[in-house]
Amino acid sequence: MLSALNPLRRSLKRVLPPQAHPDPQLQFWWDWTQWAILLLPLSSFLGGVSVLLIVLVMGWQLFPVLRQRRINQGLAIVSLLMLFSATFAQIPAAAFLGLFNFLPFFLAFAVLSELLRTPDQLRRLTWILVAGSVPVVIIGLGQQWLGWHGHVQLLGIVVDWLIRAGGNPPGRMSSVFFYANVLANYLVVTFILALGLWIEAVNQRSFILKSFPNQRQWLTPKLLLLTGIVMSNAIALILTNSRNGWAIAAIACLALALYQGWRWLLVGVGAATSAVLMAAFAPSPIREGWRTIVPAFFWARLTDELYPNRPERMLRSTQWKFAWSMAEQRPWLGWGLRNFTPLYKAQVHSTMGHPHNLTLMLMAETGIPATIVLVSIVGWVVAQGSRYLLNWHSGAASATDALQTTCDRLICFTFLVAFMGCGLFSLFDVTLFDARINLIGWLLLAGICGMVYHSPEMKPKRST
Repeated sequence: MLSALNPLRRSLKRVLPPQAHPDPQLQFWWDWTQWAILLLPLSSFLGGVSVLLIVLVMGWQLFPVLRQRRINQGLAIVSLLMLFSATFAQIPAAAFLGLFNFLPFFLAFAVLSELLRTPDQLRRLTWILVAGSVPVVIIGLGQQWLGWHGHVQLLGIVVDWLIRAGGNPPGRMSSVFFYANVLANYLVVTFILALGLWIEAVNQRSFILKSFPNQRQWLTPKLLLLTGIVMSNAIALILTNSRNGWAIAAIACLALALYQGWRWLLVGVGAATSAVLMAAFAPSPIREGWRTIVPAFFWARLTDELYPNRPERMLRSTQWKFAWSMAEQRPWLGWGLRNFTPLYKAQVHSTMGHPHNLTLMLMAETGIPATIVLVSIVGWVVAQGSRYLLNWHSGAASATDALQTTCDRLICFTFLVAFMGCGLFSLFDVTLFDARINLIGWLLLAGICGMVYHSPEMKPKRST
Protein backbone atom coordinates (compact mmCIF):
# COMPACT_ATOMS: atom_id res chain seq x y z
CA MET A 1 0.00 0.00 0.00
CA LEU A 2 2.74 2.47 0.97
CA SER A 3 4.78 1.58 -2.12
CA ALA A 4 1.81 2.57 -4.28
CA LEU A 5 2.14 6.13 -2.89
CA ASN A 6 5.77 6.46 -3.97
CA PRO A 7 4.96 8.01 -7.40
CA LEU A 8 2.78 10.60 -5.66
CA ARG A 9 5.53 11.36 -3.16
CA ARG A 10 8.07 11.82 -5.96
CA SER A 11 5.69 14.14 -7.80
CA LEU A 12 5.10 16.21 -4.69
CA LYS A 13 8.85 16.50 -4.07
CA ARG A 14 9.30 17.85 -7.60
CA VAL A 15 6.62 20.46 -6.97
CA LEU A 16 8.02 21.45 -3.57
CA PRO A 17 11.54 20.05 -3.04
CA PRO A 18 12.44 19.36 0.61
CA GLN A 19 14.38 22.01 2.51
CA ALA A 20 16.38 21.08 5.58
CA HIS A 21 15.33 22.70 8.85
CA PRO A 22 18.08 23.89 11.26
CA ASP A 23 16.55 21.62 13.92
CA PRO A 24 16.06 18.08 12.50
CA GLN A 25 13.38 17.40 15.14
CA LEU A 26 11.19 20.08 13.50
CA GLN A 27 11.74 18.89 9.91
CA PHE A 28 8.36 17.14 9.61
CA TRP A 29 6.49 20.21 10.86
CA TRP A 30 8.42 22.49 8.53
CA ASP A 31 7.59 20.31 5.52
CA TRP A 32 3.92 20.20 6.49
CA THR A 33 3.78 23.95 7.08
CA GLN A 34 5.02 24.64 3.55
CA TRP A 35 2.26 22.55 2.00
CA ALA A 36 -0.34 24.15 4.26
CA ILE A 37 0.66 27.67 3.19
CA LEU A 38 0.70 26.65 -0.47
CA LEU A 39 -2.87 25.32 -0.22
CA LEU A 40 -4.15 28.19 1.95
CA PRO A 41 -5.31 30.70 -0.72
CA LEU A 42 -7.40 28.14 -2.57
CA SER A 43 -8.59 26.15 0.44
CA SER A 44 -8.82 27.90 3.77
CA PHE A 45 -10.03 24.58 5.20
CA LEU A 46 -7.04 22.46 4.13
CA GLY A 47 -4.49 25.17 4.79
CA GLY A 48 -6.07 26.49 7.99
CA VAL A 49 -6.78 23.12 9.60
CA SER A 50 -3.27 21.91 8.74
CA VAL A 51 -1.68 24.95 10.39
CA LEU A 52 -3.98 24.54 13.40
CA LEU A 53 -2.90 20.92 13.89
CA ILE A 54 0.77 21.88 13.49
CA VAL A 55 0.38 24.69 16.02
CA LEU A 56 -1.41 22.54 18.58
CA VAL A 57 1.10 19.67 18.47
CA MET A 58 4.18 21.90 18.29
CA GLY A 59 2.74 24.17 20.96
CA TRP A 60 2.45 21.20 23.31
CA GLN A 61 6.01 20.07 22.54
CA LEU A 62 7.55 23.55 22.82
CA PHE A 63 5.45 24.82 25.73
CA PRO A 64 8.43 25.16 28.15
CA VAL A 65 10.13 27.47 25.62
CA LEU A 66 6.97 29.34 24.59
CA ARG A 67 5.95 30.26 28.11
CA GLN A 68 9.35 31.84 28.82
CA ARG A 69 9.12 34.29 25.92
CA ARG A 70 8.03 37.65 27.27
CA ILE A 71 6.32 38.46 24.01
CA ASN A 72 4.13 35.36 24.46
CA GLN A 73 3.42 36.40 28.03
CA GLY A 74 2.22 39.71 26.63
CA LEU A 75 -0.11 37.91 24.23
CA ALA A 76 -1.41 35.84 27.15
CA ILE A 77 -2.28 39.10 28.95
CA VAL A 78 -4.11 40.34 25.83
CA SER A 79 -5.98 37.03 25.66
CA LEU A 80 -7.11 37.34 29.28
CA LEU A 81 -8.28 40.91 28.72
CA MET A 82 -10.24 39.78 25.68
CA LEU A 83 -11.84 36.98 27.70
CA PHE A 84 -12.85 39.47 30.41
CA SER A 85 -14.18 41.78 27.71
CA ALA A 86 -16.28 38.96 26.24
CA THR A 87 -17.65 38.06 29.68
CA PHE A 88 -18.92 41.61 30.26
CA ALA A 89 -19.85 42.32 26.63
CA GLN A 90 -23.09 43.85 25.50
CA ILE A 91 -23.75 40.62 23.56
CA PRO A 92 -21.50 37.94 25.14
CA ALA A 93 -22.26 35.22 22.58
CA ALA A 94 -21.02 37.39 19.71
CA ALA A 95 -17.96 38.42 21.71
CA PHE A 96 -16.91 34.86 22.54
CA LEU A 97 -17.35 33.92 18.87
CA GLY A 98 -15.12 36.85 17.93
CA LEU A 99 -12.29 35.44 20.08
CA PHE A 100 -11.65 32.86 17.34
CA ASN A 101 -10.36 35.67 15.13
CA PHE A 102 -7.58 36.35 17.65
CA LEU A 103 -6.66 33.68 20.22
CA PRO A 104 -5.79 30.82 17.79
CA PHE A 105 -3.68 33.23 15.75
CA PHE A 106 -1.78 34.39 18.84
CA LEU A 107 -0.82 30.76 19.40
CA ALA A 108 0.07 30.34 15.72
CA PHE A 109 2.38 33.33 15.92
CA ALA A 110 4.10 31.99 19.04
CA VAL A 111 4.71 28.55 17.50
CA LEU A 112 5.68 29.75 14.02
CA SER A 113 8.20 32.13 15.60
CA GLU A 114 10.05 29.03 16.84
CA LEU A 115 9.69 27.20 13.51
CA LEU A 116 10.95 30.03 11.26
CA ARG A 117 14.61 30.74 11.91
CA THR A 118 16.65 31.45 8.76
CA PRO A 119 16.54 33.68 5.67
CA ASP A 120 16.37 30.54 3.52
CA GLN A 121 13.11 29.60 5.24
CA LEU A 122 11.68 33.07 4.67
CA ARG A 123 12.74 32.86 1.03
CA ARG A 124 11.00 29.50 0.65
CA LEU A 125 7.80 30.90 2.21
CA THR A 126 8.04 33.92 -0.08
CA TRP A 127 8.16 31.68 -3.13
CA ILE A 128 5.26 29.62 -1.79
CA LEU A 129 3.07 32.67 -1.13
CA VAL A 130 3.90 34.14 -4.53
CA ALA A 131 3.21 30.84 -6.30
CA GLY A 132 -0.14 30.58 -4.51
CA SER A 133 -1.15 33.97 -5.92
CA VAL A 134 -0.92 32.76 -9.53
CA PRO A 135 -4.18 30.72 -9.62
CA VAL A 136 -5.91 33.42 -7.55
CA VAL A 137 -4.97 36.05 -10.15
CA ILE A 138 -5.93 33.79 -13.06
CA ILE A 139 -9.38 33.17 -11.57
CA GLY A 140 -9.77 36.90 -10.91
CA LEU A 141 -8.85 37.84 -14.47
CA GLY A 142 -11.27 35.23 -15.76
CA GLN A 143 -13.95 36.70 -13.50
CA GLN A 144 -13.40 40.21 -14.89
CA TRP A 145 -12.62 39.56 -18.54
CA LEU A 146 -14.10 36.15 -19.40
CA GLY A 147 -17.27 36.20 -17.30
CA TRP A 148 -16.30 33.34 -15.01
CA HIS A 149 -18.73 32.93 -12.14
CA GLY A 150 -20.44 30.28 -10.06
CA HIS A 151 -20.23 28.33 -6.83
CA VAL A 152 -17.35 25.84 -6.90
CA GLN A 153 -17.41 23.16 -4.22
CA LEU A 154 -15.27 20.09 -3.64
CA LEU A 155 -16.03 17.70 -0.80
CA GLY A 156 -18.19 20.26 0.96
CA ILE A 157 -15.98 22.83 2.65
CA VAL A 158 -12.61 21.54 1.41
CA VAL A 159 -12.85 23.84 -1.61
CA ASP A 160 -15.66 26.38 -1.48
CA TRP A 161 -15.47 29.35 -3.86
CA LEU A 162 -18.31 31.74 -4.59
CA ILE A 163 -17.12 33.57 -7.70
CA ARG A 164 -19.50 36.41 -8.47
CA ALA A 165 -19.98 37.66 -12.01
CA GLY A 166 -18.00 40.87 -12.41
CA GLY A 167 -16.67 40.69 -8.85
CA ASN A 168 -17.96 41.80 -5.48
CA PRO A 169 -18.89 44.66 -5.41
CA PRO A 170 -19.78 44.57 -9.11
CA GLY A 171 -16.93 45.77 -11.30
CA ARG A 172 -14.23 45.11 -8.70
CA MET A 173 -12.22 41.90 -8.85
CA SER A 174 -12.70 39.61 -5.85
CA SER A 175 -11.59 36.20 -7.28
CA VAL A 176 -11.87 33.43 -4.64
CA PHE A 177 -12.27 35.95 -1.81
CA PHE A 178 -15.66 37.20 -0.67
CA TYR A 179 -14.94 40.90 -1.24
CA ALA A 180 -12.63 43.04 -3.39
CA ASN A 181 -10.89 44.71 -0.43
CA VAL A 182 -9.96 41.33 1.05
CA LEU A 183 -8.40 40.31 -2.26
CA ALA A 184 -6.62 43.67 -2.37
CA ASN A 185 -5.03 43.00 1.03
CA TYR A 186 -3.89 39.57 -0.16
CA LEU A 187 -2.47 41.01 -3.39
CA VAL A 188 -0.64 43.78 -1.53
CA VAL A 189 1.32 41.05 0.29
CA THR A 190 1.98 38.85 -2.74
CA PHE A 191 2.88 41.83 -4.94
CA ILE A 192 5.47 43.07 -2.42
CA LEU A 193 6.91 39.58 -1.94
CA ALA A 194 7.06 38.96 -5.70
CA LEU A 195 8.76 42.32 -6.19
CA GLY A 196 11.34 41.37 -3.56
CA LEU A 197 12.07 38.09 -5.35
CA TRP A 198 12.30 39.96 -8.66
CA ILE A 199 14.88 42.38 -7.24
CA GLU A 200 16.83 39.44 -5.85
CA ALA A 201 16.85 37.81 -9.29
CA VAL A 202 18.06 41.07 -10.87
CA ASN A 203 20.90 41.26 -8.34
CA GLN A 204 21.87 37.65 -8.99
CA ARG A 205 21.85 38.19 -12.75
CA SER A 206 24.01 41.31 -12.42
CA PHE A 207 26.50 39.35 -10.31
CA ILE A 208 26.67 36.56 -12.89
CA LEU A 209 27.23 38.99 -15.76
CA LYS A 210 30.02 40.75 -13.85
CA SER A 211 31.71 37.52 -12.75
CA PHE A 212 31.21 35.65 -16.03
CA PRO A 213 31.19 38.24 -18.84
CA ASN A 214 30.81 35.60 -21.55
CA GLN A 215 27.37 34.58 -20.29
CA ARG A 216 25.32 37.33 -21.97
CA GLN A 217 21.81 36.18 -21.09
CA TRP A 218 19.41 39.10 -21.29
CA LEU A 219 16.72 37.39 -19.26
CA THR A 220 17.03 34.27 -17.17
CA PRO A 221 13.93 32.06 -16.99
CA LYS A 222 13.48 32.87 -13.30
CA LEU A 223 13.64 36.60 -13.92
CA LEU A 224 11.19 36.31 -16.80
CA LEU A 225 8.80 34.27 -14.66
CA LEU A 226 8.95 36.74 -11.78
CA THR A 227 8.44 39.67 -14.15
CA GLY A 228 5.20 38.08 -15.32
CA ILE A 229 4.04 37.39 -11.76
CA VAL A 230 4.81 40.93 -10.57
CA MET A 231 2.95 42.44 -13.54
CA SER A 232 -0.06 40.12 -13.18
CA ASN A 233 -0.30 40.84 -9.46
CA ALA A 234 -0.11 44.57 -10.19
CA ILE A 235 -2.87 44.35 -12.82
CA ALA A 236 -5.07 42.32 -10.47
CA LEU A 237 -4.48 44.82 -7.66
CA ILE A 238 -5.51 47.66 -9.97
CA LEU A 239 -8.69 45.77 -10.90
CA THR A 240 -9.71 45.43 -7.24
CA ASN A 241 -10.26 49.20 -7.40
CA SER A 242 -8.91 49.51 -3.86
CA ARG A 243 -7.49 52.96 -3.11
CA ASN A 244 -5.90 51.52 0.00
CA GLY A 245 -4.19 48.77 -1.99
CA TRP A 246 -2.95 51.18 -4.66
CA ALA A 247 -1.42 53.55 -2.12
CA ILE A 248 0.33 50.80 -0.15
CA ALA A 249 1.72 49.19 -3.32
CA ALA A 250 3.16 52.56 -4.38
CA ILE A 251 4.69 53.12 -0.93
CA ALA A 252 6.19 49.60 -1.00
CA CYS A 253 7.75 50.25 -4.41
CA LEU A 254 9.30 53.46 -3.08
CA ALA A 255 10.60 51.63 0.02
CA LEU A 256 12.23 48.86 -2.03
CA ALA A 257 13.63 51.41 -4.49
CA LEU A 258 15.17 53.39 -1.63
CA TYR A 259 16.61 50.20 -0.14
CA GLN A 260 18.18 49.26 -3.48
CA GLY A 261 19.23 52.80 -4.35
CA TRP A 262 17.35 52.59 -7.66
CA ARG A 263 16.71 56.20 -8.59
CA TRP A 264 14.94 55.25 -11.81
CA LEU A 265 12.29 53.32 -9.89
CA LEU A 266 11.92 56.17 -7.40
CA VAL A 267 11.44 58.64 -10.22
CA GLY A 268 9.04 56.36 -12.10
CA VAL A 269 6.80 55.54 -9.15
CA GLY A 270 6.95 59.13 -7.89
CA ALA A 271 6.01 60.53 -11.30
CA ALA A 272 3.09 58.12 -11.77
CA THR A 273 1.78 58.78 -8.27
CA SER A 274 2.13 62.53 -8.66
CA ALA A 275 0.27 62.47 -11.98
CA VAL A 276 -2.68 60.64 -10.46
CA LEU A 277 -2.77 62.95 -7.43
CA MET A 278 -2.61 66.04 -9.65
CA ALA A 279 -5.48 64.74 -11.78
CA ALA A 280 -7.51 64.08 -8.64
CA PHE A 281 -6.80 67.01 -6.34
CA ALA A 282 -4.93 69.82 -8.14
CA PRO A 283 -6.78 73.15 -8.44
CA SER A 284 -8.61 74.00 -11.64
CA PRO A 285 -7.58 74.34 -14.46
CA ILE A 286 -4.43 72.32 -13.67
CA ARG A 287 -6.36 69.16 -12.81
CA GLU A 288 -8.30 69.27 -16.08
CA GLY A 289 -5.02 69.19 -17.99
CA TRP A 290 -3.80 66.18 -16.07
CA ARG A 291 -7.14 64.44 -16.53
CA THR A 292 -6.55 64.36 -20.27
CA ILE A 293 -3.51 62.16 -19.55
CA VAL A 294 -4.51 60.09 -16.51
CA PRO A 295 -7.41 57.64 -17.03
CA ALA A 296 -10.57 58.50 -15.09
CA PHE A 297 -10.46 54.99 -13.59
CA PHE A 298 -7.74 56.23 -11.20
CA TRP A 299 -8.49 59.86 -10.37
CA ALA A 300 -12.27 59.39 -10.20
CA ARG A 301 -11.79 56.59 -7.69
CA LEU A 302 -9.57 58.77 -5.51
CA THR A 303 -12.06 61.63 -5.55
CA ASP A 304 -14.97 59.21 -4.99
CA GLU A 305 -16.62 60.36 -8.20
CA LEU A 306 -17.07 56.71 -9.21
CA TYR A 307 -19.38 56.25 -6.20
CA PRO A 308 -20.97 59.68 -5.61
CA ASN A 309 -23.64 60.64 -3.08
CA ARG A 310 -22.90 57.85 -0.64
CA PRO A 311 -24.97 58.07 2.57
CA GLU A 312 -23.14 59.51 5.57
CA ARG A 313 -23.56 56.26 7.48
CA MET A 314 -21.46 54.49 4.82
CA LEU A 315 -18.50 56.86 5.17
CA ARG A 316 -15.42 55.68 7.06
CA SER A 317 -15.27 58.94 9.01
CA THR A 318 -18.75 58.28 10.43
CA GLN A 319 -17.80 54.74 11.45
CA TRP A 320 -14.55 55.91 13.04
CA LYS A 321 -16.36 58.55 15.11
CA PHE A 322 -18.86 55.97 16.34
CA ALA A 323 -16.10 53.48 17.24
CA TRP A 324 -14.22 56.18 19.15
CA SER A 325 -17.38 57.10 21.07
CA MET A 326 -17.76 53.42 22.01
CA ALA A 327 -14.18 53.40 23.34
CA GLU A 328 -14.83 56.56 25.35
CA GLN A 329 -17.90 55.05 26.99
CA ARG A 330 -16.20 51.76 27.92
CA PRO A 331 -12.43 52.38 27.86
CA TRP A 332 -11.31 49.46 30.03
CA LEU A 333 -12.94 46.34 28.55
CA GLY A 334 -14.89 47.70 25.60
CA TRP A 335 -18.25 46.45 24.40
CA GLY A 336 -17.10 43.00 23.28
CA LEU A 337 -15.79 41.65 19.99
CA ARG A 338 -18.28 41.67 17.09
CA ASN A 339 -20.50 44.08 19.05
CA PHE A 340 -19.80 47.07 16.79
CA THR A 341 -22.20 45.79 14.12
CA PRO A 342 -25.39 45.53 16.24
CA LEU A 343 -24.64 48.77 18.10
CA TYR A 344 -23.98 50.67 14.87
CA LYS A 345 -27.13 49.25 13.31
CA ALA A 346 -29.20 50.35 16.30
CA GLN A 347 -27.77 53.86 15.98
CA VAL A 348 -27.91 54.51 12.21
CA HIS A 349 -30.25 51.70 11.03
CA SER A 350 -27.62 50.32 8.66
CA THR A 351 -25.53 47.15 8.86
CA MET A 352 -21.76 47.56 8.88
CA GLY A 353 -19.51 44.63 9.75
CA HIS A 354 -16.67 46.67 11.21
CA PRO A 355 -15.48 50.29 11.55
CA HIS A 356 -12.83 50.04 8.81
CA ASN A 357 -9.96 50.57 11.25
CA LEU A 358 -8.52 47.68 13.24
CA THR A 359 -7.08 49.81 16.05
CA LEU A 360 -10.34 51.68 16.60
CA MET A 361 -12.27 48.40 16.42
CA LEU A 362 -10.08 46.86 19.11
CA MET A 363 -10.37 49.91 21.37
CA ALA A 364 -14.15 49.95 20.99
CA GLU A 365 -14.65 46.20 21.37
CA THR A 366 -11.86 45.01 23.71
CA GLY A 367 -10.83 48.19 25.51
CA ILE A 368 -7.88 50.55 25.35
CA PRO A 369 -5.49 48.54 27.63
CA ALA A 370 -5.73 45.37 25.51
CA THR A 371 -5.25 47.40 22.34
CA ILE A 372 -2.17 49.18 23.71
CA VAL A 373 -0.54 45.90 24.78
CA LEU A 374 -1.25 44.20 21.43
CA VAL A 375 -0.06 47.15 19.34
CA SER A 376 3.06 47.41 21.54
CA ILE A 377 3.89 43.73 20.96
CA VAL A 378 3.56 44.11 17.19
CA GLY A 379 5.56 47.32 17.27
CA TRP A 380 8.32 45.65 19.29
CA VAL A 381 8.67 42.87 16.71
CA VAL A 382 8.83 45.35 13.83
CA ALA A 383 11.37 47.49 15.70
CA GLN A 384 13.55 44.49 16.52
CA GLY A 385 13.31 43.27 12.93
CA SER A 386 14.48 46.67 11.71
CA ARG A 387 17.30 46.66 14.27
CA TYR A 388 18.26 43.17 13.11
CA LEU A 389 18.69 44.45 9.55
CA LEU A 390 20.66 47.52 10.60
CA ASN A 391 23.07 45.43 12.70
CA TRP A 392 23.43 42.59 10.20
CA HIS A 393 26.97 41.20 10.40
CA SER A 394 28.20 40.23 6.94
CA GLY A 395 31.48 38.42 7.49
CA ALA A 396 31.56 37.57 3.78
CA ALA A 397 34.76 35.81 2.77
CA SER A 398 34.10 35.97 -0.98
CA ALA A 399 32.01 37.74 -3.60
CA THR A 400 29.59 34.81 -3.63
CA ASP A 401 29.15 35.05 0.14
CA ALA A 402 28.60 38.80 -0.16
CA LEU A 403 25.89 38.21 -2.77
CA GLN A 404 24.20 35.67 -0.49
CA THR A 405 24.28 38.14 2.40
CA THR A 406 22.76 40.83 0.18
CA CYS A 407 19.98 38.46 -0.90
CA ASP A 408 19.29 37.36 2.68
CA ARG A 409 19.00 40.95 3.91
CA LEU A 410 16.73 41.79 0.99
CA ILE A 411 14.33 38.93 1.73
CA CYS A 412 14.13 39.95 5.40
CA PHE A 413 13.49 43.57 4.40
CA THR A 414 10.79 42.38 1.99
CA PHE A 415 9.09 40.48 4.81
CA LEU A 416 9.13 43.65 6.90
CA VAL A 417 7.66 45.75 4.09
CA ALA A 418 4.98 43.14 3.37
CA PHE A 419 3.90 43.01 7.02
CA MET A 420 3.90 46.79 7.32
CA GLY A 421 1.74 46.84 4.19
CA CYS A 422 -0.75 44.65 6.07
CA GLY A 423 -0.57 47.03 9.02
CA LEU A 424 -1.27 50.07 6.86
CA PHE A 425 -4.15 48.27 5.19
CA SER A 426 -5.73 47.62 8.60
CA LEU A 427 -5.87 51.36 9.28
CA PHE A 428 -8.53 51.73 6.57
CA ASP A 429 -10.16 48.30 6.51
CA VAL A 430 -10.49 45.18 8.65
CA THR A 431 -9.83 41.99 6.67
CA LEU A 432 -8.84 39.59 9.47
CA PHE A 433 -12.32 38.04 9.38
CA ASP A 434 -10.97 36.08 6.42
CA ALA A 435 -8.82 33.42 8.10
CA ARG A 436 -6.40 33.32 5.16
CA ILE A 437 -5.53 37.01 5.43
CA ASN A 438 -5.36 36.77 9.22
CA LEU A 439 -2.97 33.82 9.12
CA ILE A 440 -0.75 35.35 6.43
CA GLY A 441 -0.35 38.50 8.50
CA TRP A 442 0.70 36.57 11.61
CA LEU A 443 2.95 34.35 9.47
CA LEU A 444 4.84 37.41 8.21
CA LEU A 445 5.22 38.73 11.74
CA ALA A 446 6.34 35.31 13.00
CA GLY A 447 9.00 35.16 10.29
CA ILE A 448 10.40 38.51 11.42
CA CYS A 449 10.26 37.51 15.09
CA GLY A 450 11.84 34.11 14.45
CA MET A 451 14.80 35.74 12.69
CA VAL A 452 15.35 37.96 15.73
CA TYR A 453 14.99 35.10 18.22
CA HIS A 454 17.41 32.78 16.43
CA SER A 455 19.95 35.22 14.99
CA PRO A 456 23.52 34.35 16.05
CA GLU A 457 24.29 38.08 16.28
CA MET A 458 21.20 39.27 18.11
CA LYS A 459 19.79 36.23 19.85
CA PRO A 460 18.16 37.53 23.05
CA LYS A 461 18.23 35.82 26.40
CA ARG A 462 15.98 32.82 26.81
CA SER A 463 13.62 34.77 29.08
CA THR A 464 12.76 37.30 26.37
